[in-house]
Amino acid sequence: MILKLDDPKLMSDAVGIVSEIVGEVRIKLLEDGMSIIAVDPANVALVIFKLPKENFSQYDAGNETWGVNLDDLKKILKRAGAAGSVVFEEDEGKLKITIFDKVKRTFKLALIEVSSEDKDIPELNFGARVEMGAYGFSQAVEDANIVADSCAFSMKDGIFSVEGSGNLNSAKAEFSGEEMELFGTGRSKYSLEYLMKFVKAAKISSRVVVNFSDDYPLRLDFPGEKMGIGFVLAPRVEND
Repeated sequence: MILKLDDPKLMSDAVGIVSEIVGEVRIKLLEDGMSIIAVDPANVALVIFKLPKENFSQYDAGNETWGVNLDDLKKILKRAGAAGSVVFEEDEGKLKITIFDKVKRTFKLALIEVSSEDKDIPELNFGARVEMGAYGFSQAVEDANIVADSCAFSMKDGIFSVEGSGNLNSAKAEFSGEEMELFGTGRSKYSLEYLMKFVKAAKISSRVVVNFSDDYPLRLDFPGEKMGIGFVLAPRVEND
């Protein structure tokens, strides 16, 4: 098994985002590329990451699985320069990571048993769908985070809104227009603690796809040009 990645920032950015949600994961090396599907310890959020094999200059793998600590992997990947490349190999129960830059450097990362069960991506049926610029969406979430600990997504009459409301203060952003794709209706509330972590994926994608329904799980997808990250988040249902 050997993988070579000539743009290590791709994986470094993704691992940094995923590590905000979960600390230990199984990285699966499938025929079509690298994949992570993992649930956070509170069983509230699911993260989906895929890095297609076309991004690797060498991809000699077949259904292997690496159990890794993402914080440790993130620190190693950050050591690779923009002009460098990274090679991954298994070596006596460890993941050997070699960085080829001005200096060749080698790290060995312990492969671990991850206690959580393998997860499947849930099949969900949504009443509302929005495709829009990732920057505008992330700004709306950050605005809501200033005044509240949760925010409501609402789709009605062709307008998508993101609204946060605290005891004294509130923030609301409304979106519509030709640069967006809007469909359906729905309203649901979600935790900003998680949403603030999710919107960091705007660094890998200029677009975001938002799917939700009334008091229903949220599905966010950031479809980057070379890889994609998605999230599923349970709704926050409150008795107002």
